[in-house]
Amino acid sequence: MNSKHLTLAAAVVTAATAIVVGPAFAQEAAAAAPAAAASNPYGFVHILERGNPVQLSILVVLVIMSIGTWYIAVMKFLEQQRILTQAKTIEKKFWTSATLSEGIEKLPKNSVFRAVAEAGHKASQGGTTLVGLNDWIAMSLTRQLEDANGRLAGGVSFLASVGSTAPFVGLVGTVWGILEALISIGVAGQMSIDKVAGPVGEALIMTAIGLIAAVPAVLLYNLLIRRNKVITEKLRGFAGDLQAYLITKSK
Repeated sequence: MNSKHLTLAAAVVTAATAIVVGPAFAQEAAAAAPAAAASNPYGFVHILERGNPVQLSILVVLVIMSIGTWYIAVMKFLEQQRILTQAKTIEKKFWTSATLSEGIEKLPKNSVFRAVAEAGHKASQGGTTLVGLNDWIAMSLTRQLEDANGRLAGGVSFLASVGSTAPFVGLVGTVWGILEALISIGVAGQMSIDKVAGPVGEALIMTAIGLIAAVPAVLLYNLLIRRNKVITEKLRGFAGDLQAYLITKSK
């Protein structure tokens, strides 16, 4: 709520008070309402303005976690979408070619399918006398698939780490806020709502921020992992078909 809304609310309160209890009390309410609304010691802004180093450090860590989560998620999603788009063109560009070399040239240079095809083509030119040609091609394709899967999985583990640790990072801020509340009660020698409400309110805010960072990370992690499985199946199917073609051609 901005200052314009606060001023409008104060004016409404003042007018209602003037009608009910008279002009004198209305003037006092008009002077007190904006001041009370402007100084809220129990909100998120108060943490930013007067937070201690522990709270601010926890807040910075959670913000970094959240930014990193969304950055990695967006970049990985675009990468996956590019590979899925390339998979749709395999039948049109690769398998309809007259030769294997021609099919490879039709694929984009940054395509993982081209890397698999090049690895299979190179292996079919001759390997080692210790391993049969079929096994040699299979080994080459498997290594290429493992490299592709490793690139697909890169960065996704960060989302899993954020999803599992962010709530506990926020919980540290919660514990610290409760500790401050207890210290305030001990110093004051008596329990009062103003000594407890501020620190406890800030503690709950830190817990909420931790959950806000963790929940999207878990959901995005599951989404990316599911899409990685789809891509892996398409790569494995392409490698299997390519291996069968190379073995049949070599006979």
